[in-house]
Amino acid sequence: MSVTSVNPATNSTNEYYLTRQSQMESNVRSYPRKLPLAIAKAQGCWVTDVEGTKYLDCLAGAGTLALGHNHPAVIQSIQDTINSGLPLHTLDLTTPLKDAFTESLLSYLPGGKEEYCLQFCGPSGADATEAAIKLAKTYTGRGSVISFSGGYHGMTHGSLAMTGNLSAKNAVNNLMPGVQFMPYPHEYRCPLGIGGEAGVDALTYYFEQFIEDVESGVTKPAAVILEAIQGEGGVVVAPTKWLQKIREVTERHNIVLILDEVQAGFSRSGKMFAFEHAGIEPDVVVMSKAVGGSLPLAVLGIKRKFDAWQPAGHTGTFRGNQLAMGTGLATLNVIKEQNLAQNAQERGDFIQAELKKLAQEFPCIGHVRGRGLMIGFEIVDERQQPNHLGAYPADSQLAAAIQTACFDHKLLLEKGGRGGTVIRLLCPLIITQEECVEAIARIRAAIAEALVAVRGAQ
Repeated sequence: MSVTSVNPATNSTNEYYLTRQSQMESNVRSYPRKLPLAIAKAQGCWVTDVEGTKYLDCLAGAGTLALGHNHPAVIQSIQDTINSGLPLHTLDLTTPLKDAFTESLLSYLPGGKEEYCLQFCGPSGADATEAAIKLAKTYTGRGSVISFSGGYHGMTHGSLAMTGNLSAKNAVNNLMPGVQFMPYPHEYRCPLGIGGEAGVDALTYYFEQFIEDVESGVTKPAAVILEAIQGEGGVVVAPTKWLQKIREVTERHNIVLILDEVQAGFSRSGKMFAFEHAGIEPDVVVMSKAVGGSLPLAVLGIKRKFDAWQPAGHTGTFRGNQLAMGTGLATLNVIKEQNLAQNAQERGDFIQAELKKLAQEFPCIGHVRGRGLMIGFEIVDERQQPNHLGAYPADSQLAAAIQTACFDHKLLLEKGGRGGTVIRLLCPLIITQEECVEAIARIRAAIAEALVAVRGAQ
């Protein structure tokens, strides 16, 4: 059966497809449990289900769809690649298309192709993370890694070991050993209980002392891996001084600094890469999601001095996805030509400002944070006593109800953070001002509805 022969009108209910999905797919599926729809078509920031209902999509493939759904440049690239006669699968053999994509992508890394080279991995961010850690161990000859609480680096065996969230880890024994977790700065919930600039200063000092203290009890690691903006961890933005100190210390001790830009990269934060806000240069940059222009692709940007691989040191059958390189190149061109980094910054500033207004109306919004179009707002129970820093207890029940109410108001978004209490927006970079206004209106209605459902009349 071809795609064109599938007629959703024949079985035109979401329930029909969701029931069949539950019968044919593993229990591991997650998004259909929170967003129960079957998608028939999509365009830009909008998706339409099989019943003809339109939804405003502020999830965008968890940040994959930088240009939204079915952008004309992406569709044209797919058609051009297919019509060109290029093979769609090339292992790591090169083609003129791969050459053009490689040159373009390198131009966005600090120092360009003079400073960095690329490694094409299997088509997931998790595989690229695995490759980055293997490379760091190969280069340094060391075996341990420092990661951070709240971080998310994938669900494969090694990447899960470096991920903060325990829900998936608790069921899997004997994950990759040698991972040392350290606290990540958090403006609303300081892990040291200090808060403010003093909390950031303390964490900055702590990291340096931990690496340099000969009695720390932990041997020098091969790598430090982190996100400049934690995504799944609840949209937590790393302070500039903290990132700069980590770069300074890792460089001084020849520790490979790996920046995971899988979700925050490609102008989502208002700059091409989120680490640019701190003015630092990572040794390895992990890229996936938007790098493939909506198709599966994962790439490492490696500073040349760290390219310690022997041939075939890390392989993958599907590291030569030509369609994804074509759509990735088209996406990079549109991001640059239409200055979508600026659009992300302006639209994101507007959304954050409006969410802060909603926080005055709905005190259950405890904290609004993010950069560009990577935004989160934490849901709390403001009826309880705040802690000594003024942070209220998180309210996971209300957060879940708000996500459900947003879906009922035809708005797709995700939760994250500890206990799933942060409502997250990962809008396409092409979102318009009018669509931002519409998203805020739907969020407002959803919060009001969820409050009544969970807490009764306010």
